[in-house]
Amino acid sequence: MLYIADNLKWLRSKRNLSQQEVADGMNLPVDRYKKYEYGKNTPPAETLLVISRYYYISIDLLLTVDLRKISIENLLQLEDNRIVLPIVVDHEGNNLIEIVPHKARAGYLTGYADAEFMENLQQLTLPFLGSGKFRAFPIDGDSMPPHNNKTFVIGKYIENLGEVRIDKTYILITVSEGITYKRLNKKNPDSFTVAPDHVIYSPYDIKLSDILEIWEYVAHIGRDDSKQEAASALSLEQMFQRLSNDMDEVKRRLS
Repeated sequence: MLYIADNLKWLRSKRNLSQQEVADGMNLPVDRYKKYEYGKNTPPAETLLVISRYYYISIDLLLTVDLRKISIENLLQLEDNRIVLPIVVDHEGNNLIEIVPHKARAGYLTGYADAEFMENLQQLTLPFLGSGKFRAFPIDGDSMPPHNNKTFVIGKYIENLGEVRIDKTYILITVSEGITYKRLNKKNPDSFTVAPDHVIYSPYDIKLSDILEIWEYVAHIGRDDSKQEAASALSLEQMFQRLSNDMDEVKRRLS
């Protein structure tokens, strides 16, 4: 769901401006601006950029977050006065890190932009992480060893795609998969190629239009101290190589 129409109305009302005044400030025809407010049209990319700069609010927030439910004063300040996700601090000023539990995985996809949902999550502080917005996510499955179902990965919020780097690992919040943790292999014009670290899983593409949030790995919390088998990856590679050789031999005999 896109909140751009409701957000435009709310932001304009906060400044006590008329539609004509806002349209003039953005150098837009007022009739076109009214259609954006009434939800009849969605602003194209170049217009979203104009709106973002006018209100000093990121395009991601304008589109995907109901700003009426968030206190503007508690939003994270970035360069150029842009603001992104709500940031919460304790009485000593330490950044509070929300912990998304396993049972809340499914709810996060609809609640990540809901201030009430976020306030009900448990929180912790890790002052050594420095500045930024951080959140802890549960790991599901065995595709990213040594992390498993007993691990929480702490990610730092990435505000724009230019900050994403090849060979780094990211928590991606997507419409189709929900919460997924993978390593970035390649940046394509309209997608990311990501890959699990476990050799039995193959890389795949995630469309940029499918991504709601990006969090870069900074730390993890685990409750499993079992010994990792160093030779497991090599033995699996050898197994697949032998299988491939066997298939080649069968094809040779049948030809």
